[in-house]
Amino acid sequence: MTVYHFVGIKGTGMSALAQILHDMNYKVQGSDIEKPVFTEKALELRGIEILPFSRNNIKPGLTIIAGNAYPDTHEEIEEAMNLGLPVIRYHKFLGEFMEKYTSVAVTGVHGKTSTTGLLSHVIQGYQPTSYLIGDGTGNGVENSKYFIFEACEYRRHFLSYHPDYAIMTNIDFDHPDYFSNLEDVFNAFQEMALQVRKGIIAYGDDDELQKIQTKVPVVYYGFGEENDFQARNIVKGVDGTSFDVLVRNTFYSSFKITGYGDHSILNALSIIALCHYEGVNVEVVQERLQTFTGVKRRFNEKRVGAQILIDDYAHHPTEINATIDAARQKYPDREIVAVFQPHTFTRTQSFLNEFADSLQKADYVYLCDIFGSARENFGNLSIHNLLEKIDNASLIDEKDTSVLKAHENAVLVFMGAGDIQKYQQAYEQVLA
Repeated sequence: MTVYHFVGIKGTGMSALAQILHDMNYKVQGSDIEKPVFTEKALELRGIEILPFSRNNIKPGLTIIAGNAYPDTHEEIEEAMNLGLPVIRYHKFLGEFMEKYTSVAVTGVHGKTSTTGLLSHVIQGYQPTSYLIGDGTGNGVENSKYFIFEACEYRRHFLSYHPDYAIMTNIDFDHPDYFSNLEDVFNAFQEMALQVRKGIIAYGDDDELQKIQTKVPVVYYGFGEENDFQARNIVKGVDGTSFDVLVRNTFYSSFKITGYGDHSILNALSIIALCHYEGVNVEVVQERLQTFTGVKRRFNEKRVGAQILIDDYAHHPTEINATIDAARQKYPDREIVAVFQPHTFTRTQSFLNEFADSLQKADYVYLCDIFGSARENFGNLSIHNLLEKIDNASLIDEKDTSVLKAHENAVLVFMGAGDIQKYQQAYEQVLA
């Protein structure tokens, strides 16, 4: 039996896929940088070997799964090609792997990870399910009926997939280092829609998604009356959110979720629609929605003394709005303080005014230096360009986070897609 060797095994998708193959009794190992990454914990718990990058790792008998971040000139990929070993890119491998199951792609510019996590949790209560979530979580079940996976639009990687179903949460302009404008993003989703085999569950209040042309039925969900699945009679509380669902304007059932904010209602509504389409018993859906505990780096809370610390992946103005709204719903009587680390110079430049507008929703804002990426580690602007556009804002340094202590009884929301966690960890050290 071959051993699957993952080049870049700590990547969120790569780590999740390695976990799935391991759970299905394949032999798995991998390599990556030696710097600690939050995705490696699940690999270590399974006893999956993680090696430092080296061409010496590559030996006969391996099948190489290569992460998208690494070019063919990477030493391990180069060595594998020299030895004539199979080298398969992550998204191509995943596209072939899902053929054995009823596959559901969860895609959209925002909300993919939370929706994938919630759908995986719900559908497991109905049938054996394997899943791959973009927070680095993977689970493989050998006799699975369903395969639920997060499908990312970046660099059009999701065009490697031909899923049975797709949930499309929204279309918005992001990844300005790759996409030229909103129309370019739309075109990618349009191409993806034509590859879906059975049906699409789409957010109907999104103008762009309304324009999508398909070969399969489309079920729309949202708040508007013209949607097939509508959320009505919404009650937002500090302990979650409840609402009724109407299917084509006829009462279907009532649901309660553990999430906060409109985006959480919409995520749940997409899942209710898919489960209805697949004939999942409504009682199963109701029960599973109430036992979901969330995914990594999405509104993860920790109480430290009188303060609430929230870790969240929000790195786009739309996501910042949603996260702050959710914090206000759960903690209506507390000060909301945003600690934000912009992710990439191109995104910061493209959405400078929108970032300022969304962050103004917090009572106070602390800005961290812009996080560059492997693709882009410098730019034509600095964090000061954003700072001057926000009232009640100041800069914060990882070496001195003690200023956050002044916000007694506050909710501190640490947001970003880079290494914002190190600011939270530094602050927790101050409090220790």
